[in-house]
Amino acid sequence: MTRWNMDRRAFLKVAGALGAGLAMKPGFAWSADGDTLRIRMDGDLQTLDPAFMIGGIEDVIMRGIYVSLNRLGDLREGSPWSLWGAQTLELKDPKTIAFTLIDGLKWSKGLGPVTAEDVKFSYERIADPKLSSPWAYQFEKLDRVEVVDARSGIIHLKDPYQPIFVTSLPYYGGHIISRAGTEKAGGKFTTEPPATCGPYLFSDWQQKQKVTLTANPDWPGPKPDFGKVEIYIVADDQAAQLAYEADAFDYTKIAISATKAVKASPPANTKVIEAQSTRYVWLTINMLSPRLKDLKVRQAVQYGVDVGQILTGVYDDLTKRSTGVVQPGTKFARASNLIAAPDYGKSAALLTEAGVSGLSLTLTVMNDSIRTATAQIIQASLEQAGIKVEIQPYDEAAFWGVGDKTQGDGYKNIDLALMDFAGGVDPSENLVWFRPDQIGAYNWSGFDSAEFETSYQQLVAESDPAKRVALSNRMEDLMEQSGGFVFICHQPLVVIHKTDFEPVIYPDGHPNPVLFKKKV
Repeated sequence: MTRWNMDRRAFLKVAGALGAGLAMKPGFAWSADGDTLRIRMDGDLQTLDPAFMIGGIEDVIMRGIYVSLNRLGDLREGSPWSLWGAQTLELKDPKTIAFTLIDGLKWSKGLGPVTAEDVKFSYERIADPKLSSPWAYQFEKLDRVEVVDARSGIIHLKDPYQPIFVTSLPYYGGHIISRAGTEKAGGKFTTEPPATCGPYLFSDWQQKQKVTLTANPDWPGPKPDFGKVEIYIVADDQAAQLAYEADAFDYTKIAISATKAVKASPPANTKVIEAQSTRYVWLTINMLSPRLKDLKVRQAVQYGVDVGQILTGVYDDLTKRSTGVVQPGTKFARASNLIAAPDYGKSAALLTEAGVSGLSLTLTVMNDSIRTATAQIIQASLEQAGIKVEIQPYDEAAFWGVGDKTQGDGYKNIDLALMDFAGGVDPSENLVWFRPDQIGAYNWSGFDSAEFETSYQQLVAESDPAKRVALSNRMEDLMEQSGGFVFICHQPLVVIHKTDFEPVIYPDGHPNPVLFKKKV
């Protein structure tokens, strides 16, 4: 058995070696002038096609190189939306939205102005079932986009979709791409966009090291405060903190375990941000696995996980247990969990009732320090319930392939998976991934509930706040009752940054460097 036992001094010694290794990488700058913003992200990019982006660094890059009709503000201010690429954006009725683009938007590579036809192409493309975009749900209520003239159009919906202004238009699916450029590229692209239009240009990419964005001289909107953005790729939070302290960059997320020490003695000229993020963490219990088809066996796992130990050992008690995937502190959050784990006696009794003894399961996890530590606590906890767990670590790219049905039937053999997703402003954004059509994509528990799907459709159409609360609470009840989930927490977000600018952080916890403001 491998027990979680993190010795901070030993870990920092390893992290220091990692940080030192970063300094020796070609192109890793340890200083920059005042017009360069240096931020750190924890994973490399895989695609800059909005229809297939995964998140993280791709999210940050695309906010710089593409334009959307509107944008979101800082999560500490409630993430309000405001106009961005649109001069006007008006809900005419529950199924009709009119827009007019700002004047002067134009594509790179000489592909001409951004038009309402590009908006139509972008939205209808991502909604097309033939494309099989994981973000298609953001426009599944789209009927069509009507082009009125070069800069104006009307978005027609099949049914009302309440979250459209906070989950679709300013987010991944809402990024506008060039119709001419994309069609010339064959309809899809990966890391080489056929054309861009945003405050920044995608200038350079050194794989697993750094991405550089430079100010776009043709951008007609508000100019960003920084002429260059360098995005450094450092997987480990502890190593990133040490690199920050050595002046490798100006903004980074840090490990939760470092929060108290950094708040007590922050680095020079540094501000600490501590906020509630929308990133939710849970343990997936895959009901498609031959070992977990019996509900009682899945419930035995639910009763066998000591979430309290995770909150203390990994998150230093800076956050509380989540009652679901919907963000705590909002009106949509459930009052409590249905299963108050751990109860090892109950877990053992359920296995006996199911006629199962000597249960052995695998736990799929990304191989960074936070997720590994969480997995080790789950492993030790379940062992006390008589369930043996083998941890299977993967790097980020390989991890997402494990549950991808396009790569074979391996997703049906996952037993347990530790997962965390960046959430959104509306509860539907967090609940959408557990619909039946996400099985073999992002619904790794194999959760297949007709009532859940019906409730989801009602949730996105309903305008009455009380009814929306009841619907989202019921959906989380269904998830927990299925035996497919152990809700753990919403991760606290802890960021350090230089005091000479003020960052803007999206509700998914990622920075939007386009909106960073220098202090005068």
